[in-house]
Amino acid sequence: MDKTGIIVVSICVLLLGWWFVEQNKIQQQQARQQAQFAATNQVTAAATPATTGMAVSAALTTPSLPAIAFNLNTPEQLLVLTNDRSRYTFTSRGGGLKLVELLDYPETISPRWKKTKVVADTVASLNTRAPLPVLTVAGDARLTGDGNFTLTKTTGGVRAEKVLADGLRLVKEFHFASNYLVNASVRLENTSAKPFVLPAQEIIVGTATPMDADDNNFASYGGALWFDGNTDTDTTLGYFNPSPTVLGIFHRTVNTEYHAGNGNVVWAAAHNQYFAVVVMTATNQPAQAVLARPVTLPAFPNVEQAPNTALPRGLEAALVYPSGTLTANSSVERQFTLYVGPKEYRKLVDIGEKFGNRADQVMNFGSGFASFWGIGTFFAKILLWAMNWVHDLIGVGYGWTIVLITVIIKLVFWPMTAASTRSMKRMQALAPELNALKEKYKDDAQKLTAKQWELYKKNKVNPMSGCLPMLIQMPVFMGFFTMIRSAIELRGAHFLWAADLSKPDTLFMIPGLDFPFNLMPLLMGGAMLWQAHLTPPSPGMEPGQQKMMRYMPLMFLVFLYNYSSGLALYWTVNNVLTVVQTKFTKMQQAPATPLVATNPALTPTPKKKK
Repeated sequence: MDKTGIIVVSICVLLLGWWFVEQNKIQQQQARQQAQFAATNQVTAAATPATTGMAVSAALTTPSLPAIAFNLNTPEQLLVLTNDRSRYTFTSRGGGLKLVELLDYPETISPRWKKTKVVADTVASLNTRAPLPVLTVAGDARLTGDGNFTLTKTTGGVRAEKVLADGLRLVKEFHFASNYLVNASVRLENTSAKPFVLPAQEIIVGTATPMDADDNNFASYGGALWFDGNTDTDTTLGYFNPSPTVLGIFHRTVNTEYHAGNGNVVWAAAHNQYFAVVVMTATNQPAQAVLARPVTLPAFPNVEQAPNTALPRGLEAALVYPSGTLTANSSVERQFTLYVGPKEYRKLVDIGEKFGNRADQVMNFGSGFASFWGIGTFFAKILLWAMNWVHDLIGVGYGWTIVLITVIIKLVFWPMTAASTRSMKRMQALAPELNALKEKYKDDAQKLTAKQWELYKKNKVNPMSGCLPMLIQMPVFMGFFTMIRSAIELRGAHFLWAADLSKPDTLFMIPGLDFPFNLMPLLMGGAMLWQAHLTPPSPGMEPGQQKMMRYMPLMFLVFLYNYSSGLALYWTVNNVLTVVQTKFTKMQQAPATPLVATNPALTPTPKKKK
């Protein structure tokens, strides 16, 4: 294998090794947080909340799974309030937000080839079919009673109130703001003349649920995310799945709960791929800890459930607050700002700047292989901004926007790619000379390397120029990979036959195989093979290696076949433009200059005609 091949393979190996190391670090970090929380089984008092006469205890018994025994004999009271963007459903059972429907975002309708049928004209929703509403106070039975609150409509909001035993009163206030924001408070009042020992509390953030019956990405992109002021940590359902045992290793005990935080939880979110419920604490009231636990959800309504199919699962998140003592006629109040809406980057940046809490981290750009030490995250933000700017400026659909962005990127890299193509052509012309050098110095690797570089220098050829454009454009590809998996702008966006650029462009299921026929990645693979066929091989590369490099695009086809059609569209257009550029460069290429050999005796002598 030549130097270029060795470099490319080495980079791939390093990337793969880095991915395994990063995944191991994440698992170790979660394990340390879990062990620390479980070993101490106590939480240091958080920053002093807005209280009147409350003494906070230093110890906190880890709350068990909240089991609120709702009194079902009491009819459920529902209050539905609607503004121009959302419809909020409040419930008396738990006294919180039962459901939020986003009026601007329709629920994705299953393709025609699907056997499942989903009711049309439905909208995307959050905390859907969740066991507990948002801002439910859970934990000790003294905080829940029979679980039923009295709901009252107020000016611009809702009030939930409940009188508990021993003179404790629990009051929640919800007031609507703009940009999917809701200002909320949870107040515990001791109305008696005696001190009240307040048990530890869990305040439910919400439950991350699949967007619809066809949401196959929830296991990877849905989860509980929290932010400590510096970094964000995401937990998916995979954290609670048992690991398969391989040769007796890599086995771990199944986790039932995720615990993290030490008085530094700025906000926590329950999210799926494109929507999130974010509960942001007040500046001086960070939560003590965060919990996450898997929950089983009811079957999707109006959807034909296949036999022997497991019920969908969600991930419930909660903020944890320590126990304490409320003195006579005193109260403790905690302020929150709720964001219940789409993971729209520009909007979240504005909210993060307003509250100083980096709410844009909800986008979760930095997780996974494509982040690559923040490079993919950096380019993802730039590409998302550019895509929205072009879309808003020209007013075309997001499919054509991706095409235009790809053309712009190709034009930016055009001079470098053209120079690389010319250099590779000159490298190909050097093949006879390089082969002669290899034969002469086959027993002296150091001498061979020196003579090769001498030949490159005399002919003004850079052997690294062939892979330089690929290395430079790879971060852009990673940025697209990262951006497209989170950009809600692409959800439901149409392009030609692709009905949703955030999903594969499945046209039909192949009869007898029950396998999707996705046209866009097939076009992508064809364009990559065409490009590989036109790319001159590196001199000295063995025929077997040349064939392997030419058919390397098939690996990308397998990897991206069931990924979003938006990414396949970008990569297809990029490859077609590269083919056009390669042909154009060859047409414009000047006649080859005579090669300068390191040793004239090594230059092959043309045979004389008889």
